[in-house]
Amino acid sequence: MTGSGTRVAAAAGVTVLAWASAFVAIRAVGPAFGAGALALGRLLVGGAALTLAVLLTRTWVRPTPREWLLMAACGVSWFGVYNLALNAAEERLDAGTAAMLVNVGPILIALSAGVVLREGFPRPLLTGAGIGFAGAVLIGFATSGPGPGGAAGPVGALLCLLAAATWTVGVLTQKPVLRRLPALQVTQVACLVGAVATLPWAGDLLDATRAASGPEVAGMVYLGLVPTALAFGTWAYALSRTDAGRLGVTTYLVPTLVVLMAWPVLGELPPPLALLGGALALAGVALSRRRPRTVPTAGSTAGAGTGADR
Repeated sequence: MTGSGTRVAAAAGVTVLAWASAFVAIRAVGPAFGAGALALGRLLVGGAALTLAVLLTRTWVRPTPREWLLMAACGVSWFGVYNLALNAAEERLDAGTAAMLVNVGPILIALSAGVVLREGFPRPLLTGAGIGFAGAVLIGFATSGPGPGGAAGPVGALLCLLAAATWTVGVLTQKPVLRRLPALQVTQVACLVGAVATLPWAGDLLDATRAASGPEVAGMVYLGLVPTALAFGTWAYALSRTDAGRLGVTTYLVPTLVVLMAWPVLGELPPPLALLGGALALAGVALSRRRPRTVPTAGSTAGAGTGADR
């Protein structure tokens, strides 16, 4: 592995660990803040840290109008709506189940790339998408039950799928901007846009912060500094240097890490049927990323080599 490859792998590793911890932290401190207030607090802390980093490193390139538009779309979708949807989902689902559902995102990214980037729809992608969404439906069924709270599971599952969809929008709008703008700058602008989008919950954040305990406030600050400022920054760094599909594969590890973290910290495990659904969803994601083999023919050696390198 080259020096650049090692740095990309390290950045992806930091992102995976930090994002896994976010699912547990949201579950732990979410009740003290509520979905909207926690999203705003996290983004304000992350935006402040990223702005300081941009000022200290002087990593600023003047964006074009199109780049401003793409960063704004990334900020509203991936930083704003994603955080709101995930926080609300974890009010209804355990951390491991939420992580398994959100991580159908790579399937949505691949399907969207087939349309937006005209990469097509190979058979492994379509088969994997079917298996992945069957797993998501199974999770929704597993987390539903009798009684007044029985609808919480399916609603939580739908919120997780919304988070996965906004993750897709975020990646598709972020990748073109990273061709010219520094990763740190792109992350900072998107984070601040997300904070602006969640400003309607400013009053709730003030009230919740006054009533929250020290560890709960520290948990919100952690979400802003590590899973947001650090992890989104390392993700953008890696995304600017590798293919989006290949980088998305690294997030397969997130649900497993979340379950392992949530068990001792929160004392919770997903229902057995949800674990089965999660295994199906992740198997579908893995299958969707398989590249169909091409049989080289005479005179096509160069083309086959290029395809293998992608």
